[in-house]
Amino acid sequence: MESKRTLLTSGQGTIRRPSHINNTISSEDDDQFVETDEFDDLTESNVERRRSSRVFSLRFLPDKIFLLIFSYLTPLDLIHCTHVCQRWHHLISRHSSLWRRLFLRPDCSNGQIGAVHVRRLDVFLHALATRFSSSLIYIDLPIELITVEVLRELAIRCPNLEYLTLDFSSAMQLHDFSELNEFPCNLKRLCICLSDVIFLEGFMRRIYAFLSSLHTLHIIGTLEKSSLTSTSPEETDEYETININRIKAHAPNLHTINLYGVSFIDDSHIEAIASGCIHLQCLALNFCTRVKGTSFKNLMNRCQKVTCLLLQNTGIQDEPMLAVNWSTTQLSELDISSTDLSERALVDFFSMVPKLTYLAVPFCDGFTDAVLNLLLDRGKLNGCRALDLSHTVNLNVDAVHRLLTSFTNISYRLEALSYTGHAAITERFWIDSIRYLHRIKILIMGTAHSWFKQATRRIHIDQILEACAVHCPYLKRLEIQWDPETLRFSENSSKFIDHVRVRCTNLSSFVLSDGPYYEGAKANFERAERHGIVRTTTMYQTSIVSNLSFYNEMKFN
Repeated sequence: MESKRTLLTSGQGTIRRPSHINNTISSEDDDQFVETDEFDDLTESNVERRRSSRVFSLRFLPDKIFLLIFSYLTPLDLIHCTHVCQRWHHLISRHSSLWRRLFLRPDCSNGQIGAVHVRRLDVFLHALATRFSSSLIYIDLPIELITVEVLRELAIRCPNLEYLTLDFSSAMQLHDFSELNEFPCNLKRLCICLSDVIFLEGFMRRIYAFLSSLHTLHIIGTLEKSSLTSTSPEETDEYETININRIKAHAPNLHTINLYGVSFIDDSHIEAIASGCIHLQCLALNFCTRVKGTSFKNLMNRCQKVTCLLLQNTGIQDEPMLAVNWSTTQLSELDISSTDLSERALVDFFSMVPKLTYLAVPFCDGFTDAVLNLLLDRGKLNGCRALDLSHTVNLNVDAVHRLLTSFTNISYRLEALSYTGHAAITERFWIDSIRYLHRIKILIMGTAHSWFKQATRRIHIDQILEACAVHCPYLKRLEIQWDPETLRFSENSSKFIDHVRVRCTNLSSFVLSDGPYYEGAKANFERAERHGIVRTTTMYQTSIVSNLSFYNEMKFN
């Protein structure tokens, strides 16, 4: 009985393409492909016959397989694929489901990889009407594409558009929006990148009526740009380039507001938000240095659903923070990194707050042993999932060791932990602590620039990796910041790297300082066909922010 062989078996030898065959696929060949969609008749003789008819192995794949592969590609990659052959061009052009997200800011340093540069506006407008249409859910627009024509086409052709980014950061002059009468009206998330020289009220006045469906609002300021071009922050603080009061009046359903680095934001703007956004659940004021906290009492009284406050590098002060009755709030996620709250204020503050599931206090000098002991004794961290204690210079290492080894009900629940910036930490600290971190997914340790801090102790990395391999099966991201002068490793280090690679199957990021150990770890993972896992601290930085409940809503740019 003659046995049948599958295409994979019979294709062990390379099927070469005759030199006279064109790059495109004719319509007759496409019809032939549709008719032979089954694999059952692919015997050896049939394969030889198909070879003679100039059919390639890729052309045996059904359309749905190609579409599944294409769905993982960026818009730029999809455009490149349209030039491969006629069939791919038809598949990509005719299936709008592949164009759910469009990234159009290739020159933006924070933009998405694979972003597309639009050279011809008329071609782009035609594509909006024919290729993207109802499937488009996300788009970011640079200043040159924020025009009446583009916004009108998005409103008419893309009814399912939910996420829109408008980047005015490089604008020197706005287009004329006097005739703008259409704007996407089903948006769930809007991100506006401000310019330090352009006032947006004329544009915003035309779109206020379309913002009632918004759930998430990002307003990204010019903090980084102004810090590079100005020696005095007050030079840019006086320009209020967007009217926060008007926005909150027309978007009453907001539950997440992110005001990142907006230099003119102060407590009066927070008062306005509190008066109009009763459904607010997450408020991020990172790098809004003029916020002192005097508005928080009204905010927490009126917006009783607030569970997440991100106050990194703000100007919050002791008295306004203590004026709030935090015990009646639902606060569970808090970031007070780089703030100047005193130890006394933190003790009184944490004695009032409910139990926390997320706490970040890096560079907070007021966070001391007394504050941590209060949190532990009163059970404020019993349900904590993510904890960042990095660069807390007044917090003793022994107090953190006690937290991780003695309060196992806390350490066992931790999914993200960052504890860096302490030259006194040895490998014994981490070996003892890691065995209690059974659920940990993100782990950040070490001290960058140890030479500058005159660290005399050397860290033996092998045993730390072995502890991670044995006790942290769910580990996804691991960052070790010690520099090459501080790290010690043996000739058998590759064995311990193997253990981490094999046992921590979910590991997607392993960040090390550039040096011999980094090169060895990278080569180890690449030999196992796991490229891009091992990275350097000069290019990547790991954070625990992905454990925020509102992380997906907080992502911008």
